[in-house]
Amino acid sequence: MPSLKDLKNRISSVKSTRKITKAMQMVAAAKLRRAQDAAEMSRPYTERFNKVLGALAGSVAGSSTAPKLLAGTGKDDVHLLVVMTAERGLCGGFNSSIVKLTRIHVEKLRAAGKTVKILTVGKKGREQLKRDYGNLFVGHVDLSEVKKLGYAEAQSVAKDVLARFDAGEFDVATIFYAKFQSVISQTPTAQQIVPAKFETVEDAGESTLYDYEPGEEAILADLLPRGVATQIFSALLENAASEQGARMSAMDNATRNAGDMIDRLTIEYNRSRQAVITNELIEIISGAEAL
Repeated sequence: MPSLKDLKNRISSVKSTRKITKAMQMVAAAKLRRAQDAAEMSRPYTERFNKVLGALAGSVAGSSTAPKLLAGTGKDDVHLLVVMTAERGLCGGFNSSIVKLTRIHVEKLRAAGKTVKILTVGKKGREQLKRDYGNLFVGHVDLSEVKKLGYAEAQSVAKDVLARFDAGEFDVATIFYAKFQSVISQTPTAQQIVPAKFETVEDAGESTLYDYEPGEEAILADLLPRGVATQIFSALLENAASEQGARMSAMDNATRNAGDMIDRLTIEYNRSRQAVITNELIEIISGAEAL
């Protein structure tokens, strides 16, 4: 049975931990608002941009002059997986859920006889994948020194991916990230970015017809690289909001658990103290009766 001093020290330690988790929860809540606003404001632009690209891509589909980023290499033997996770931990299952989806994708591709390469963005995903798939790593993007996430970081990642594609290092590229839904819900998502894939434009027949100058192929050749950067930037913003939401939820749970532990330890401390007092009283009374 622990002594009163041990219980008192443990209560003090848990109280200190609760102060830290409460402070982290408040910081995450403040950062979440900005990150959530950035992610939500980027969605209309990204959706509209992809819609325009989808309409253009539909007009040149099957053409021999279609850009390589749209037509692809004609095969899918080598896959590049761009895994985006956080630089820091203490955010619940945020990083693990993205890594789990990546593992499933890797095993599925390897079972089909495909070659897999992994480019990591964020330290935590790299740490979790290193043990099983360290030999598949081809690069890493460190964002730990970035104070405020911007389009420049997305462009840097996009340039790396596009340079590898131009060099013939892969046939298909897929990004992995968590799409922000709410503070308690972040959905792990896999999205193919090379060759470009777009949802079918349902209202294409009702939209205004445009004459493009220069032609669709030339416009796509210019816009598709920007589309890759835009999708990566949107994924980074979604990840940033998801990370803060997951951290806020995790720190809230940790604060509650610390409070429950303090209550249990306090009860145990009071019982032990009462037992010590009772024993001392018995010894005093017994000594007095002996006299």
